[in-house]
Amino acid sequence: MADETDEVFDKAADLFAVMSTPIRLRIISQLCQGEKNVGQLLENIGVPQPNMSQHLNILFRSGVLGKRRQGAQMFYRIADETAAKVCRAVCTQLAIGVVEKDQINKEFV
Repeated sequence: MADETDEVFDKAADLFAVMSTPIRLRIISQLCQGEKNVGQLLENIGVPQPNMSQHLNILFRSGVLGKRRQGAQMFYRIADETAAKVCRAVCTQLAIGVVEKDQINKEFV
């Protein structure tokens, strides 16, 4: 039982390490809406192309993203739905906390 628990914690730690930058979270969020090519991701996220390529490569090598080539364009998609769900859940909970904090601050100002 402890070995199974350790394996789960190891997998969770690996996933959180992969999602440890805001850019990667933004990429995952964008791709939760559907497959996009690199140009679309660059336009929506607004980072330099070499930076985007580095983060896409990390997400692809980790198995979070899948990719396919169509002509000269590379398209990315979510390959690991669990990673997408974790990203959504964490970001949603943090967003709720931000909204609640803003409401509390407005009530006491």
